[in-house]
Amino acid sequence: MKKLELVYVTYIRTTPKKLWAAITEPKFASQYWAGRGNISDWKKGSPWYHSEEGKLDEACVVGEVLESKPPKRLVLSWADPDSPKEISRVTFELEPHDDMVNLRVTHNQIKAGSETAKNVSRGWPLVLSSLKSFLETGKGLMVSCGHD
Repeated sequence: MKKLELVYVTYIRTTPKKLWAAITEPKFASQYWAGRGNISDWKKGSPWYHSEEGKLDEACVVGEVLESKPPKRLVLSWADPDSPKEISRVTFELEPHDDMVNLRVTHNQIKAGSETAKNVSRGWPLVLSSLKSFLETGKGLMVSCGHD
């Protein structure tokens, strides 16, 4: 079975610490990512959920923290709760660059032709554009979870 790897790179005028917080703190992520936050304690082996706080049973993405090195690298397994056996992997790498941060998001181990492939290839450009807008202007873009 062929697996896909999608790589997205953007530069955001912020600090690694603020970008890390925007990715890992639900109160920030919900402002640029479909009203949902990324919820976890961010320790290796812990579960994580992309959900409204307090509504983990309504998460549109679930997974496990595979690696967490704040504020430089975060690796997560990624699955749609409706297709829990179709697991992929997303890596966030943050590198300072002058007064910006180079954010590289690599989403791999995606089954070619799958619903996940369709959703993430459409979703990441929207989410990352919204994240950049949120950190640079204080306001994210309107994006959906993929199920909405």
